[in-house]
Amino acid sequence: MTAVSAGPPQPRAGEPAGGTGIEPRPDEGVDVLAVAIAPGPAAESAQEGMADGARPVPEPRPGAVEAAVRYGIDVAARADAAGVSGRAGEHLVVEPPRGSQGLPGKLIYLGVGDESHQHLRRAGAALARATFGAQKIRTTVVDGLTPQAQQAFLEGFLLGGYRAPKTGLTDAAKPMAAQMEVAGLNPQALALAETSARAAWLARDLTNTPPDIATPAWMAAQGRAVAESAGLEFEEWDPRRLAAEGFGGLNAVGSGSANGPRLVRVTYRPAAGAAGKKSGRVVLVGKGITFDSGGISLKPRDSMPAMKMDMAGSAVVLAAVQAAAELRLPFEVTALLALAENAIGAASYRPGDIVTTWNGTTVEIGNTDAEGRMVLADALAYAVDRLKPDALIDVATLTGAAVLGLGKRHAALFGNDPALLSAFEAAASSSGEPLWQLPLVPDYDYLLESDSADLAHVAPVGAKAGAGAILGALFLEKFVAGTPWIHVDIAGPMEAAGDSHEYAKGATGFGARLLIAFLRARAARSLAGFDAS
Repeated sequence: MTAVSAGPPQPRAGEPAGGTGIEPRPDEGVDVLAVAIAPGPAAESAQEGMADGARPVPEPRPGAVEAAVRYGIDVAARADAAGVSGRAGEHLVVEPPRGSQGLPGKLIYLGVGDESHQHLRRAGAALARATFGAQKIRTTVVDGLTPQAQQAFLEGFLLGGYRAPKTGLTDAAKPMAAQMEVAGLNPQALALAETSARAAWLARDLTNTPPDIATPAWMAAQGRAVAESAGLEFEEWDPRRLAAEGFGGLNAVGSGSANGPRLVRVTYRPAAGAAGKKSGRVVLVGKGITFDSGGISLKPRDSMPAMKMDMAGSAVVLAAVQAAAELRLPFEVTALLALAENAIGAASYRPGDIVTTWNGTTVEIGNTDAEGRMVLADALAYAVDRLKPDALIDVATLTGAAVLGLGKRHAALFGNDPALLSAFEAAASSSGEPLWQLPLVPDYDYLLESDSADLAHVAPVGAKAGAGAILGALFLEKFVAGTPWIHVDIAGPMEAAGDSHEYAKGATGFGARLLIAFLRARAARSLAGFDAS
């Protein structure tokens, strides 16, 4: 990840440049300059004398004019020829004039759009991708912007530069720029951006790891490593302990695999005296199916390759508790990772089985490919009874129905507490990870009725009721016992088919920034003496 630091200030009018600001000396080692442009007013396209069809002239931001003078270019003409108007993420690359001495080898005019947080994230990601292999970037893009705007740009840059780990004999891709100096940098904005980016990188790295490596035991070891590094509490249930303590859902799902299931708890506790008023406990539960074949209800071939990412929820909650420790939040945060591999074997669980979950609720199995709700049922029930959270949040790649309904950009949001739902919608807005709330419809409860058990875990064959994401959430609600609860179904945005804004191809880590934004806002309310909910 690029080392970001404060850059030298730009010289004031009338002061000599002398190796500061946008005019670095050769010995400063700057090989890329980046300055911002924004779209000009649309009305300018109608100015007298402007050719028909001409684009509005991009508006310069700090440093853009001075850079144009140094490089001797007409930015408006170059931008018009390249079709660049200043929209977020557009960039115009300029090289030094032939025979020039001492100028950085690349000048980038970076489109920042309307300088909203979303547009700044996109601009940051575009800059990261345009500067792979660079040694040192110096930029004025966020000079004079608010700390929140700076954080958005820096997050976009750090996230946009991510590349999934690759093995084999092929040459490694060029890395992110080694350094970036940012004029006008706010230190807190940088610290928050780096915390969010580290969390997202961790979640992406874990989720991109192939399933022959990322077994339940391996994921548990990653949880232990995070806990030891951050000074957090760690607890692990192996298959024998899970069976002894009645975690029937986890054991059923993992029964067909040579890689036995695990439950992992990683807990952050604030230092003595650091807790805010009415802070309470937050428990984050992550679905961790390290590979999902569908079990006996086998998935079709086309659905298999992405199923190494069915543990994305567990990766996200582990990353979030790591961030909680970095941020020194004033309340307790626990991540529960419900880990299993849904494979086919002689001991696999079957449609028609009746499974007894941790709290004693019996569930009639209708489809072994609806395994996520079974491992979550155990973890949610355990969290409610033993951890007694004030807020319980689960994150899961739960249903294909959420993808059909909302596509690949939005996660589905469910919950039983209006204040928590509002808090998550606010966190989605501030983090840039969008949610769409769907209802918990009591009228659909009849679809989870069973003649043989307390619950059926899917709708009956032939019911053709639809609403799969809602049914999944209704099933989970049976295990929260009225605790304020949120369910985030990330099946859609868990993966990006290609580079797109701050998301790199592969696992997106979606949910890590969302949870961090939620936890930070809750901490702010707690420290101010308000009810944290």
